[in-house]
Amino acid sequence: MRPERVPVVIGVLAAMGAAFFIVPLVGLVVRTPWSDALAQLTAPETVEALRLSLVASLSATAIALLLGVPLAWVYARVEFPGRSLLRALTTLPMVLPPVVGGVALFLAFGRRGLVGAWLDSAFGITIPFTTAGAVMAETFVAMPFLVLTVEAGLRSMDRRYEEAARTLGAGRWTVFSRVTIPLIAPSLLAGAVLCWARALGEFGATITFAGNFPGVTQTMPLAVYLLLETTNPEASYVLSLVLLCVSVGVLVALRHRWLGSA
Repeated sequence: MRPERVPVVIGVLAAMGAAFFIVPLVGLVVRTPWSDALAQLTAPETVEALRLSLVASLSATAIALLLGVPLAWVYARVEFPGRSLLRALTTLPMVLPPVVGGVALFLAFGRRGLVGAWLDSAFGITIPFTTAGAVMAETFVAMPFLVLTVEAGLRSMDRRYEEAARTLGAGRWTVFSRVTIPLIAPSLLAGAVLCWARALGEFGATITFAGNFPGVTQTMPLAVYLLLETTNPEASYVLSLVLLCVSVGVLVALRHRWLGSA
């Protein structure tokens, strides 16, 4: 097919649109103190923020897999009144301002919250301003990405394989674990990666619900904010570049699924 000529006006506007995204990224790369990058990355506070970010984001992804896959299966396979409303409510954190999500978590699981008051009085469990609180905040904002991706995979798969397995005598759990999960493995992997990347970059809900305590709740995005506002802006550039590299890696890994092969 003959390539289409780009009108001048559209070309200029498209170039401006691309530059709007590219120039800030170039600025980050240019302003990063490369000579001190290794020292900044190996500083104790940076290593601790990196460690906590990995622990919290991976934990959030594990919880999202445990709870989100069954939820996606219900959305894809079960008809019940209010399903659309329930799906909207459980995927709302994708568009909800993260700070609002943190406030909602605090009102639900804080020491005087709807559930938190009972947890505190009955079991002495306090979630806000703890590492568990950071994990909960990240799970809250990231799990919808996994749910929607897995639901789409379940809806698009060929269910005749499941029916054939049942005809051969396989039980429901065997069909799910040996047939369904392998068939939706690409969607499951894509959803888990998106969930992990979103959890790794979470800021608003974490700082609102879990606070910003080094070694306890201070993840990489929170460390970037603190370093930029107070002690060491150059170190914030290095950490920002690390998060940028992770984001680029996720896009490259999923480009064939979400962006096409080009």
